[in-house]
Amino acid sequence: MDTPSSWREQLYVIVFQTDTVAGRRFDKILLLIILASLVTVILDSIDEVHQSYAGLLAAIEWGFTAIFLVEYLIRLYCSPKPLRYAFSFYGLVDLLAIVPGIIALYYSDAQYLLIIRVIRMLRIFRVLKLSPYLKQANYLLTALRGSKQKIIVFLLSVSTLVTVFGTLMYVVEGPEHGFTSIPKGIYWAIVTLTTVGFGDIVPKTPLGQVLSSMVMITGYSIIAVPTGIFTAELANAMRGEQLQHDCPVCRKNSHEHGAAFCSRCGNALFNKT
Repeated sequence: MDTPSSWREQLYVIVFQTDTVAGRRFDKILLLIILASLVTVILDSIDEVHQSYAGLLAAIEWGFTAIFLVEYLIRLYCSPKPLRYAFSFYGLVDLLAIVPGIIALYYSDAQYLLIIRVIRMLRIFRVLKLSPYLKQANYLLTALRGSKQKIIVFLLSVSTLVTVFGTLMYVVEGPEHGFTSIPKGIYWAIVTLTTVGFGDIVPKTPLGQVLSSMVMITGYSIIAVPTGIFTAELANAMRGEQLQHDCPVCRKNSHEHGAAFCSRCGNALFNKT
């Protein structure tokens, strides 16, 4: 006869462990439920659908809320440290998946809660911790960590640039042409430098148009910088992973790029199939 302790251990393996058959099956079912919930949210935002099927969509939403509530309580029950889980990132996301349905008890018109309900999408990141995706996610995280300082320097340089250009446009164009303040000029510089070009504020004077042309050319020259930084770091991360291959005999864990044999013991690094 199973004891309550063994039940908790079995639930913990199913709910929290993604490297088991039961855990993977649970996470895949959870992913389908999350996606179905998001489809319901999207359909409910369409006025025609909401007017025709408001009752049905509300019932479906209540069903999803009940499922998420049961799952949250199960996680609290089988977690070795319930408070640690409750205040973790995924624990808070799980709680936010329930909050909209509870708030809807007191407010019949819950359309404005759509934004909160879409936070359920963050729960997909837990499912992405499944082993087939974990290595790829680690590549991205390693690349982000490696490029963090370069990206910060780049953003500070761009911030300085748009501040200078925005201030110059405020001085050159002035309030009569829409540049009513330096922040307004900085907004224009950001829109122009990123090549978005809303067109709500445009320079009218010849000097302002020359300055605007310089901002556009500068934007095209720097827009690819962060992409290049991240791509280089991603390539380094993947190349580093290739070099970190344990030798099956002596367990040496780093080798030259493209090496087929261990430099320490001479054993083949990869089994031929």
